[in-house]
Amino acid sequence: MKTIKGPAVFLAQFAGNEAPFNSLDGICKWAADLGYKGIQMPTWETSLIDIEKAADSQTYCDELKGKVNAYGLEITELSTHLQGQLVAVNPAYDTMFDGFAPEHLRGNPKARTAWAIDFVKKCGTASRRLGLNAHATFSGALMWHTVYPWPQRPNGLVDMGFKELAKRWLPILNHFDEQGVDVCYEIHPGEDLHDGISYERFLAATNNHKRANILYDPSHYVLQQLDYLSFIDFYHERIKAFHVKDAEFNPSGKQGVYGGYADWKDRAGRFRSLGDGQVDFKGIFTKLTKHAVDVWAVMEWECCIKSSEQGAKEGAPFIQKHIIEAAQKSFDDFAGGNVDEDHLKRILGI
Repeated sequence: MKTIKGPAVFLAQFAGNEAPFNSLDGICKWAADLGYKGIQMPTWETSLIDIEKAADSQTYCDELKGKVNAYGLEITELSTHLQGQLVAVNPAYDTMFDGFAPEHLRGNPKARTAWAIDFVKKCGTASRRLGLNAHATFSGALMWHTVYPWPQRPNGLVDMGFKELAKRWLPILNHFDEQGVDVCYEIHPGEDLHDGISYERFLAATNNHKRANILYDPSHYVLQQLDYLSFIDFYHERIKAFHVKDAEFNPSGKQGVYGGYADWKDRAGRFRSLGDGQVDFKGIFTKLTKHAVDVWAVMEWECCIKSSEQGAKEGAPFIQKHIIEAAQKSFDDFAGGNVDEDHLKRILGI
């Protein structure tokens, strides 16, 4: 067994234009003062990290890492959720996802995809320079508009979709393999990799690439009514990153999983601050520890009810309370020892 590391915090929902959230020093001090020991860094926040420099310069990475370490923190992973999304975008979503791309690429899907692939690869190099072994991202989606199809999907569409998705990701996965870093896809509605079955189909399309791994976030499984505890039993060998995020699902006679286009606060399925939802974190931390899953416990805050200030303040102690110090010996070790066949025969009466 292995003790999970943490608590850590994903900075994406907190970085902004106001102090202390508009500089690496400011946000590191804020996180450390709240009791966090690690930070997951969103690579699109240029006030926190310059990926071009990080990919090219070991000196820059050493200085960046040193600055973070000076606050008693570690970088847990880099994140390319936005850029990973742009690796695969169905044309139906071009207009909405163009906002994630540099302005000069908007309206040019092919150039946008090429840029996204190159950017994510640079993050693999930067991760290696920073001494990281895991990277958080999204898969993007070519088929999501057919997830609950009408009319029915034509035969061969899904196979072709996963073949194309793998074609776009394989150069990235191979580059990350060269860097010694795992790509951790957040299994998430809206992505082609949204549950265990879709992840397995992608894995098969990449010839079971050893770097095609999982960022485990139970909140997204609650919202689609997937058994998030048995998911760990199935995929623990592939779980290389962990978002600690709470959620609740309260269906009514008027809405269920799909939510009726309601605002987040009015949906049957909602993200909540840690401890305010329905996720069995005791069960999750137990299973991850039992299976020796070597991850940081990273809080991702997206509550539609509670303020981010309160959520951040409560997050570190909540995670710390759930981290299990893995047992190094069994309580009944005294019964062990070398095998004594004569002794065993006497016990069995043979």
